[in-house]
Order: sequence, then C-alpha cells, then structure tokens
Amino acid sequence: MPAIISLPLRTVSEANAHQHWRARARRTKAQRAATQMLIWVARRGEDPFGARLDRDGHAEIRLTRVAPRGLDSDNLAGALKAVRDGVADALGVNDGDPRITWLYGQRQGGVREYLVEVTIT
Repeated sequence: MPAIISLPLRTVSEANAHQHWRARARRTKAQRAATQMLIWVARRGEDPFGARLDRDGHAEIRLTRVAPRGLDSDNLAGALKAVRDGVADALGVNDGDPRITWLYGQRQGGVREYLVEVTIT
C-alpha cells in the first residue's frame, strides 16, 4: 500500500521566476526544510523508505503538483526540485540514489489550491 503525504506548498517554475537570487534561495531553502519536516511528522518517526523497499531494494516516489495552472515537463521538474531534495533528506538518502525512481505528475486544482502530493511505493 502506497504512503501518500500531502504537503501544503506552492511551487513555481524556477526557470520562469524572475526574482533576485536571494529571494529564490530563501524560497528553495524553505520548501526543502518544510518538506523534510512534514514527511517526518506525517510518518511519525517511521522510516518510509526502508518500509517501502521492494525485494530488489527499490522504491518509487511520485511527486504530484496540484495548482490552478499547469507547467510543461521541464518546468515541472524544476519546480519540484526543492521538494525532491527535502524528501530525500527526510528519507536519509541522496536524491540521485539508484534505488529510487522519481516520477513527476500534476493535476489541476481549484482557485488558490496549491499543494504537492508525495506518494511512496
């Protein structure tokens, strides 16, 4: 059974965000830390990565962005980079670990509805 964790985060296309580098760095740091903390709280200290490993030692993590407007695939991956790093931090692994397959998705939300769903299988 997959673990689904909803994170109340508003992600933006980093490639199209015309901001000062400090503002961008502040947002990235906040998203990464919030993701890590929310994963820990949602799992109540359990190790979701170890619990979700299949026989070959692999896990699949899907990051689904929910927002009123969609992004194209390369902007979607960029918008979710800080979330991906935060999930990897919470799981105690590098985000480039070959045991993890990262998948990205998005769906349209309502007006002012922003969140990221993390599904670990």
